[in-house]
Amino acid sequence: MPFKQYMKRAWPLYVMIVPGIVFVLLFRYYPMYGVVIAFQDFSPAKGFANSPWIGWENFEFLFSLPEFGRIFGNTLIIAVSKIVLDQIGAIILAILLNEARHILFRRSIQTMIYLPHFLSWIVLGGILLDILSVGGILNQALKQFGIQPQLFLGSNDWFRGTVIMSGFWKSVGFSTIVYLAALTAINPVLHEAAAIDGAGRFRRIWHITLPGIRPTIVLLAALSLGDVLQAGFEQILTLYSPAVYRTGDIIDTYVYRVGLISAQYSLAGAVGLFKSIIGFFLIVLSYWLADRFAGYRIL
Repeated sequence: MPFKQYMKRAWPLYVMIVPGIVFVLLFRYYPMYGVVIAFQDFSPAKGFANSPWIGWENFEFLFSLPEFGRIFGNTLIIAVSKIVLDQIGAIILAILLNEARHILFRRSIQTMIYLPHFLSWIVLGGILLDILSVGGILNQALKQFGIQPQLFLGSNDWFRGTVIMSGFWKSVGFSTIVYLAALTAINPVLHEAAAIDGAGRFRRIWHITLPGIRPTIVLLAALSLGDVLQAGFEQILTLYSPAVYRTGDIIDTYVYRVGLISAQYSLAGAVGLFKSIIGFFLIVLSYWLADRFAGYRIL
């Protein structure tokens, strides 16, 4: 089709994407100019142009901090644990829901597990603070079994696990949607043939259901690499306290405290840039793996 004829038909579509392009340029690309503060002794009074240039000093200071390794490790442990637990839990839940035959029961369970995803961490954080407090319902239940109250949000022994499990509770329901959609693509004739041959439900799941959704599992596992450093800023900021910094402090919360509370803008910029660079390479790796093992491409 000639270009003029094509544009005469398609110009409304291009006009529709203009607001999105403007939004991305203004709020995603234009702010990238601010990364220069990672290489400056930035002062808001002097601005980007007049703040003195100090090169790599902020990064050298960052890597020399004794707590930086701990913060980076906390971020990896929490984020990777969330990704692994969420993927495994979503697969199991999707298979269980797919095997349920009672429609009302299935829909009720789906609604219950989807609901937390649509609530903000401010709301869920307030709920968890009440439930997990020393006088909360969980500790009261533990007392009935002779177990002493636990500081789930105030102890380094419990905080990291609490964050991982509460994140799993919030996200796993929504993650099952993709796997439920993948399960609908499996030909039911395969299950009928296997049942006729004497295969039980577990063997049909193992030999038909799981292989049928294997491409989806590989794809989502590969794409999740891009979230390896996304440990959940809103969640941890809502739940943590100085008492659990040793096991709960992550890169995002550290940037928040250093950059906004302590006003060390250059150091916070260096931490954020360090995370962004690693995240960029992880995203590139994830899409390469998705293309290599699942045949997924953006273009």
